[in-house]
Amino acid sequence: MKRPILMLIATLAVAASVQAQAPPSDAERQAAREAIVKSCGNDIKTYCSDKQPGRDMMMCLRTNADKLSSDCKDTLANMRRNAPQPPTQ
Repeated sequence: MKRPILMLIATLAVAASVQAQAPPSDAERQAAREAIVKSCGNDIKTYCSDKQPGRDMMMCLRTNADKLSSDCKDTLANMRRNAPQPPTQ
């Protein structure tokens, strides 16, 4: 079960770096991974254990957003708020 969670974390880190002008540091990626594992691990096991790591799992979390624990919801919202924004033209 650890592998799907780690794949989710890696996918989130890659998605955030694609959107960012400068990729996040290793420390930032590690902090994001730890936050997701800590706050969303049980939700992933409960609602998304049958999903492939990555996009499928993220879509599952979004689909089940109303059922997620408050910790998981807060962590995901924080990541979206704090993700670097692409430059505007």
